[in-house]
This record gives sequence, C-alpha cells and structure tokens, in this order.
Amino acid sequence: MIKRSLALLAILCSLQGFSQDDLIKKVINNASSNAKFMFTDMIDLEDTSVKNQGSAGTCWSYSGNSFIESEMMRMGKQPVELAPVYTARMVYQSKARNYILLNGNMGLGDGGETHDAINIYKRFGAMPKVAYTGEDYGKGTVKSDEFQKGFKEILDKYLKSDDPKRGISWQEEINRYLDEKLGKLPETFAYAGKNYTPVTFSKEVVGINPDDYVEFSSFKDNPYYEKVLLPFADNWSYEKVYNVPMTELTEIIDNALAKGYTIAWSSDVSEPYFSWRNGVAEVPDLDLDNITPEQKKTLFDGPVVEKKITEDMRLEGIYSQKTTDDHAMQIVGIAKDQTGKEYYKVKNSWGETNDFKGYLYVTKTFVQLKSTGILLHKDGVPKGIAKKLKS
Repeated sequence: MIKRSLALLAILCSLQGFSQDDLIKKVINNASSNAKFMFTDMIDLEDTSVKNQGSAGTCWSYSGNSFIESEMMRMGKQPVELAPVYTARMVYQSKARNYILLNGNMGLGDGGETHDAINIYKRFGAMPKVAYTGEDYGKGTVKSDEFQKGFKEILDKYLKSDDPKRGISWQEEINRYLDEKLGKLPETFAYAGKNYTPVTFSKEVVGINPDDYVEFSSFKDNPYYEKVLLPFADNWSYEKVYNVPMTELTEIIDNALAKGYTIAWSSDVSEPYFSWRNGVAEVPDLDLDNITPEQKKTLFDGPVVEKKITEDMRLEGIYSQKTTDDHAMQIVGIAKDQTGKEYYKVKNSWGETNDFKGYLYVTKTFVQLKSTGILLHKDGVPKGIAKKLKS
C-alpha cells in the first residue's frame, strides 16, 4: 500500500451552454446521500488541500494547479498553494487576443483545459495564492456570468469600432477590467522573505519543467499514437494530444500512479451515474440513455455490476454530445471497494461538501467511457506505449 506521505514514489468548465452552478446542482441532486460504499485506499499520493472554485468555471485551473502542486511534492519540494485566478487571468488575456484576431469567431467563457495550466506556467510563470487570491471571483461579489458578459462587451465594441487610431486599445481596456474584477496584478511580490516576478517564482520555487508533460485522449476514428486536435470547445488554444485506444488511457493512469505520478483528468460528469454527493462514478449495466427515475434512486446503494463498454460506445457518446467536456479534476490514487473492485481516487474543487470530504471514487470503466483527456508527466507513461508515440 502506498501512503499519502510517500512523496518520492478535473461548472461548467466547458462552453456547452450552462453554468457551473447548473452543473453542480445537477450532479449533486442525482441521488440520495450516504451511499453504501466502503473504500480502502491502495495508492494515495500526496496532494494539497481541497479548494472550492465556487460558481466560476475555472476547474481546469484549479485541477491544473493542484496537479503542479503535487508535482512539487513528488520532487521533494515544499508545496506552494498556487493562485488559480492568476492562471485564469492570463488565459483570459490570451483568449482576448485570439478573439480579436479571429474577428469574434470563437467562443469566450471560463472554460479551458488542464494543459492551459502548464502552458501559462511556461509562458507567464506562476504566483502563490497568498500574492493573488481573487477570492471574489465565483465566490463573492464577482459573478462568473456577469464577468464574462462585460469581458465580451469590451472586445465586441473594439471590433465594431471604425476608429483608424484604435490601435491595440483593447489590451489596456481588458487589463483595466481584469484589475477591477480580479484584483490588480502585481509586477513583483514577496514570498518567504524574497521578492519574485511570476517568471522567477516559477523557475526558482516551483521548479517543474513544463516540457515534461504529455496529454492523451481517445478517438477510434483517428490514427492511434499520433497527435490529433482535441475537439472540444474549451480547447481554445487548439492544442493537439496523443490519441490512444480507450483501454490504454487507464493503462497509462495505472502505471503513472504506481510510479508516484498524479494525473490531471478531464471528463463528462453530467450523467446520472456520476454522483458528487455520494462521491462515486460508475457505469451501471443499464440502458444508459434511458435510466428511469426508479433506477436512479438505487444507483448508489452500493457497488454495481458495470456495463461492458466498447470503443464504438465511447465514440458515439462524443459525436452525439452525450459525452461532453464538462469538468477537470485530479486523479491521486487507487482504492478498492468492499467487493475488491478498483476505483480511482479523485480530488475535486467543489469544496468538502460530499461524502468523502472533497474526493470521489471513479471506476476504470467510467474513465474509459467518459474521459475527454488526461495530462501527466512523461515518465508516468508505460514504456511500451511511449515507444509507439509519433512526434
């Protein structure tokens, strides 16, 4: 058994048309609480405290930064609670640039992918939460939908302007708006008795190499082991990921966890067989598209026999929009239920309001069927799979 202390050894996040509040209400009300599950952690890797993103759709930033924090711990570093709002702010600035250059022909919103946390770290650095809290965003006076409305209005006004001297005035306006809503961004800040910029902090304190991380998904209708465009609306930066067979997603996760690497995980969480309140996600052996109200009442009365899933089922779910890029979390371990079946232990960013104080247990079948992406250190990838990957 690997203990949490052994350091060496995933709202709506997407732009699918409903808010993070709507998503959370949907998934916490899909079953009664006090589910009859008993879990024994077999691998439990180090992670920092559970956070609460509130109503903001910034799960990708919370999970991405939590993942980086765990990477620091794995490397033997003193963990730092990073500022997810800093990462989100830099993404908003980057989205604004794309929106202008594409003449408004792209979606805006809170959504992002876990690779955004790595990409922002690489380009703009990182900040500790104590230096840039952004506590009002999603949890206080700054509401996500109102924030996004004002953000878009600034950019649309610029695009409609026929002022020949407008230049790049949108940059100043967006920065003023972000200062007002998220807090003024300091050029330098003090941490542990020393002054840093975000870039020097990332290099001298955090210390991860952003080029060491790889991302995977699974699409049967694309060549395996090659990079493909991640075809979800939240992939605003048009990143490509490695495409592998569905079962190899969990092979990668298993190998990484056994070697002490956590995983940033993106998934659909909108199904009735995902229960935040109960802290369990599974794939019951039922007609998944027609689960009755009576069946829903007993979905989490204990371990169930799961449906045998296929690559075709996964692909159909993606094309039919039954599998959507809803949420991002962090996989931190493996556990067994009272019958001996294995689950992944997952850290969420919705506070400690469920049966497992902010964590949930997800079956491998669910991960294979509903994952939209996984991100991890390259050394966590099985050697046999790594050799097949084409650059």
